[in-house]
Amino acid sequence: MKTLKQIYILAFFCVGINYAQITTLEVDASQSIAKIQPTMYGIFFEDINFAADGGLYAEMIKNRSFEFDEPLMGWEQPNSDRHSYNNNSGIATIIKYSGDQTNHNYCRITVKDDQGYKIINQGFRGMGIHAKAVYNLSFLAAKTSGNIKELHFKLVGKDKKEIASTSVVVDANDWKKYEAQLTATATAEKATLEITFSGTGEIDMDMISLFPEDTWKQRKNGMRKDLVQLLADMDPGFLRFPGGCIVEGRTLAKRYQWKKTVGPIEDREILVNRWNTEFGHRPTPDYYQSFGIGFFEYFQLAEDMGAEPLPILSCGMACQFNTGELVPMEELDPYVQDALDLIEFANGDVSTPWGKVRSDMGHPEPFNMKYIGVGNEQWGPDYIARYKVFSEAIKKQYPDMIIVSGSGPFPDGDYFEYGMEALKKLNAEIIDEHYYRSPQWFRDNADRYDDYDRNGPKIFAGEYAAQSVAIASPKNENNWECAMSEAAFMTGLERNAEVVQLTSYAPLMAHTEGWQWTPDLIWFNNLTSYGTPNYYVQKLFATNRGTDLMKVTIDGKKIIGQKSLYASVVKDTETNEMIVKVVNTLSEKNTINFKWNGVSVANNATQIVLVSEGLSDVNSISKPKNIIPKSKEIKIDAKDGVQLAPYSVNVFKLKIN
Repeated sequence: MKTLKQIYILAFFCVGINYAQITTLEVDASQSIAKIQPTMYGIFFEDINFAADGGLYAEMIKNRSFEFDEPLMGWEQPNSDRHSYNNNSGIATIIKYSGDQTNHNYCRITVKDDQGYKIINQGFRGMGIHAKAVYNLSFLAAKTSGNIKELHFKLVGKDKKEIASTSVVVDANDWKKYEAQLTATATAEKATLEITFSGTGEIDMDMISLFPEDTWKQRKNGMRKDLVQLLADMDPGFLRFPGGCIVEGRTLAKRYQWKKTVGPIEDREILVNRWNTEFGHRPTPDYYQSFGIGFFEYFQLAEDMGAEPLPILSCGMACQFNTGELVPMEELDPYVQDALDLIEFANGDVSTPWGKVRSDMGHPEPFNMKYIGVGNEQWGPDYIARYKVFSEAIKKQYPDMIIVSGSGPFPDGDYFEYGMEALKKLNAEIIDEHYYRSPQWFRDNADRYDDYDRNGPKIFAGEYAAQSVAIASPKNENNWECAMSEAAFMTGLERNAEVVQLTSYAPLMAHTEGWQWTPDLIWFNNLTSYGTPNYYVQKLFATNRGTDLMKVTIDGKKIIGQKSLYASVVKDTETNEMIVKVVNTLSEKNTINFKWNGVSVANNATQIVLVSEGLSDVNSISKPKNIIPKSKEIKIDAKDGVQLAPYSVNVFKLKIN
C-alpha cells in the first residue's frame, strides 16, 4: 500500500510528464516573410464527371438540339420502333440544315396517332425536379404539314406519375421560338420530359430546353445555384478554366476552341467530351459539351466570386497520353492568334472586334484578365518550343500579361526536370505543377518548396489530390486520411508563400452517377450536392488565408512532421488577427502551446476544428455533414496549453492586442 508521500510524488511525476508532452510552437511575428497573395487558394474547373452539362450548367435536356453523333441519343420513342417498322403512331427523323452552320441538325416529328405517339427526353441520368419549383421551357418549332395545333409537355416522376405539365399552341409554319413554364407538384430525382401532340402531321423541332427558374444570380438559363454557392463559399482567389486535359483534346481537331463557345447559345457547335471513352471502367458515350458554359460564362462566374480569371489555351499539342498530335511550328500562328484575341475579348475596348463580341453578350466593361495559361500538361522540347513562341507574341503586345507555363503531369522525373530547367532559362513567370499521389506522399512532401529559388519562377500548384488507392483508380475515396494529409501539405504551401502563389485541388466536381475520375472535391446528384472533407480543408485554408506569412518553429526548426504536427502562421492585417493552422496526424491527442515573439495577442481565441476518428471516414449524399468544421471559443492557458484532437485540422484565430 502506497504512503501519502508516495502518492504525492507519483502525482507530481505524472504532472511533470504531462507538461513535458506540451509542444511549444514559437511564432516570430516581428516581420513578414512574404505577402500571402489573394490568389493563394483558388478553383480549377474542368468538364469531367459531368461537371458542366448535367452539373454546373442547369440545362436539364440532354442532346437538346439533336447534335450528338447518334442524333437521337437521350431521346426515347416508346410507341415507335424504327427497327421493326412499328411506327404507326409516329416517328422522329433527323434532318440536316442546308448550308454551312454550327447547328447542324433538327428533328422532324411525324405524328400519325396523336393519342399514341410520344417522345421522351431522359435528362442527365434523369432530371432533378423540386416540388413547387418553376421550370422554364423553350423550343424552336415549325409546322410543315397536317393539323398539329398544340404540344403538351409533361414532367414524369417516380412510378410514371405526372408532377408538372403545360401546353403550347404552335401557330407558325416558319421557325419560331416558343416559351412556357411548368410548376412541379412533387420532388423527383429522375424525372423525364414527355412530349405529346394534338393533331396529326409533321412538325420540326430544335433547341428543346428546360431550366430551373431559380438559378445562380437568377440569370435566365444559367447555372445551378447550389453548386455555384459551394464554389463561392470557398472565397476563391482565382478560377482556372476550362481544364485540364479537356483543353488539349484527344486530337487537335477535338481540342477546346474558345471562339466556338461565345456568342448566341444556339450557334455554339457541340463537341464530344474527351472523357467519354477515356476509362474502360466508366464509359460514358453520352458525354458531350454543349458549351452552354463557354468562355463568357466562365469570366462572368469568376467576376461573380471576386476571383481572377485564369484561362488555359491549347498550345498546338493534343493530349500526350492519347495521340500527342502536334501542329507544325510553321502552322502555329492561328493558335497564337487565339491567345491574343482572347486577351482582346477579355480586356479590349468595345471598339475592338473581340471587345465588341463581349459587349454584345452583355458585358461592355472589360473583365480585367491578368493571367493566361499556355498549354496544360505538355512536356518535352516540343512544348518548350511552342511556349516560347506564345510567350514572345503575348509579351510583345501585352507586356503586363502574366503567362502560366506547365511542368508536365508529374511532380518529379525526367519530364519534370527537363521542363523546369528549360522554363527557368526562358524566365518563365509562373510554372504549373501537378501531383496526384498517396496520402503519405503529401505528408512527406510538406517541405517540397523549402529549397526552391526565391528569385526564380513562382509556382502554381494547379492540380493536386491525395489518392486513397492509386492514380485514376475508380476505388479512390475522398476519405479523411486524404483530406488531412492534403492539409498537412498545404501548411507547406503556405509556409512557402514567397514561391507558391496559386494552388487548386482537382478535379472539382463529380456527378454520383456520371463520374469518370475519383477523388473529387464536390459530389452531386440531380437534386443535391455536398462538399467532401477535402472541400472543407480547402475552404478552411482559403477563408483564413491572411495577408502576411509569419515564421513558426518547434525547437528552432520548421514544422514538417515533428511529433506528427504540421503548421503555418499568417497575420491578417484586415481583421487584426494572428491565424495559426495546425494539423495533428497522430492517432492520439497532441497538446500544444504558443510562444509569441514580436506581437502581443489575446488569451481568448477562436478554434475551428475539422476532425474525424476514422481515417476512412467520408461525407456522402446521405451524410453530407459527417465531417465538417466546428468552431468554439477557447482560452489559451500558458500552463495547460491547447489540446489537439487525434487526426485533426485546427485553425486558431487570435486578436492582436
